[in-house]
Amino acid sequence: MTPRRQRLLVVIGIIVGTGIGVGVALKAFSGNLLYYYTPTQALQKHLGPSRVFRLGGLVEKGSVKRKPDSLTVSFTVTDNHHEVPVVFTGVLPDLFRPGQGVIANGHMNGSGVFVADDVLAKHDSKYMPLKMYDKKTGKSYTRPGQMNEGGENGHGS
Repeated sequence: MTPRRQRLLVVIGIIVGTGIGVGVALKAFSGNLLYYYTPTQALQKHLGPSRVFRLGGLVEKGSVKRKPDSLTVSFTVTDNHHEVPVVFTGVLPDLFRPGQGVIANGHMNGSGVFVADDVLAKHDSKYMPLKMYDKKTGKSYTRPGQMNEGGENGHGS
């Protein structure tokens, strides 16, 4: 074999090896992606049970139902256009409540219910220290989360 032919085979081998390496890396990367969909997008795409994705939207008011003596919670996520029922078994985040934004990781089952493996609560980006909030509103809050309960001094309406 001539030196020119040997160099050509080495170059072809490098190109093929690089191509295989890039292909394997892209395949591994695409398998670990979690796409984010709103309820409207999730229903339009008809995502099957094998497709894991993130569902984001607002927890619909009046939709949270807990199974007695269980950690299973069902609720509805909406984007104000469409709703998707969600079932989750586990401990919900402290900020989870109706009307609050959530992102749930999981998959759709055969009945059109999103089965969540993990639920994250979204919050607004306005941070205000408690003392500053007390001065601004003239109210005194002593319990964590009490500011979000509404009503006089956070005790409902």
